[in-house]
This record gives sequence, C-alpha cells and structure tokens, in this order.
Amino acid sequence: MARPKKNRLIGFNPKINYFKPRGIPVLDLEEVCLTIDERESIRLADLEGLSHEKAGRQMGISRATFGRIVQQARKIVADAIIHGKAVRVEGGNYQLKEELRRFKCEACLHEWQEPFGTGRPQNCPACEDINLYRTTHEHA
Repeated sequence: MARPKKNRLIGFNPKINYFKPRGIPVLDLEEVCLTIDERESIRLADLEGLSHEKAGRQMGISRATFGRIVQQARKIVADAIIHGKAVRVEGGNYQLKEELRRFKCEACLHEWQEPFGTGRPQNCPACEDINLYRTTHEHA
C-alpha cells in the first residue's frame, strides 16, 4: 500500500489558473494540468531562486521530494510551451500558509494582526495613533 502524500505548504496562490497560446481558440487546444504545489515549486526555484533545500523547507517537504516536484513541473511547462498547449493550474496536495504579522501601538498598547503582503498599517485601528511597531510574538 502506498504511503499517503503529505500536504505541501503554499505561500502564494495567485487567482490566475489558466494560460493558453495567443490566437488559438480554447476548443482547438490540447490542455495539460499543473498542480498548485507544482506551480509553487517553480515559483520558489525559478522565480525566487531558492535552493532545493530551502524551497523544500518552505513547502514542508524534503529536498529530494522538492526536486521531484519541480522536475515534473518544469516538464509540464516545457511540453505546453514547445507543443502549444494550454496550462490549467489546479489540484495537488497542498495547504495554503497564512502568514500574519503582529503590530502594537505605542500610545494605547493595542495589539493586532495584519495579513502578509498588505503593507505597513498607517495607524492603530483602536486609537488612530501613528506610532506603532511590529512585534514577533504575542504578549501576555
């Protein structure tokens, strides 16, 4: 019996999930499927330039497993580009990482969280003061 696949951690999941060659109607195209974890492997290795070791850690998998995933992903993308196929991105074994940043107001000591990627808050949501700082953990 095969071992169940471990969910891969995904740090970025864009809303775009379909790519096709220009000028060819979708009905005339052959389609390949790239899983969400395969797309993440390409992002980490080829766009971010991470080593297989670091990228594997970010996805919660071994270096060897990461290497197999990115190799398969590159093969799928190459097939689509060389043979003029559409790429549909869906499925796979993954779990979206939710990274939250913590902030604290110097004036009223209010603490809150903001999602990663939303930029630095302009002011405290409780008292509107602009003197705030980022914290690394919850305070008692």
